[in-house]
Amino acid sequence: MREPETSWRTISPLYQRELMVLTGMGFLIPLAASTVPLWVSLGSLSVWSWVALVGVAIVAVVSVAFVPRRVKAIGYALRDDDLVFRRGIFFQRLVAVPYGRLQLVDVARGPVARILGLSKLSLVTAAASTGVSIPGLPADTAEELRDHLIALAETRRAGL
Repeated sequence: MREPETSWRTISPLYQRELMVLTGMGFLIPLAASTVPLWVSLGSLSVWSWVALVGVAIVAVVSVAFVPRRVKAIGYALRDDDLVFRRGIFFQRLVAVPYGRLQLVDVARGPVARILGLSKLSLVTAAASTGVSIPGLPADTAEELRDHLIALAETRRAGL
């Protein structure tokens, strides 16, 4: 039996900016730590210090370079009985969350997301492995989706 075509919704392209800022901030401390020998020895770095500095810089550049593809891989679909979420480039994840199993629908906004007007919608079920967080949603879309999912969950639980 063939599954009907699922219409995937994407997240906001602004999430790419948020992820780049957060990824860059994550590498600030390792980059600063790898330059400590430069400051301590007043300008002369050993070979291992250069290897550490260049290594951290390469990993940072590669991580930032993958951000657009990671953002493009994130999507969700609202089907009749469940919400399906996908993410991942190398390690792909596809999760279906039945509406009747939803226990909590949460909207969260970090400082960078608030500046960009984005939110993260988290869905919690009794099974820990099916918890889903959809990042990069515009704030109004996340709140509308939260209300819609709560209403669906209440009608589906009534039938259990």
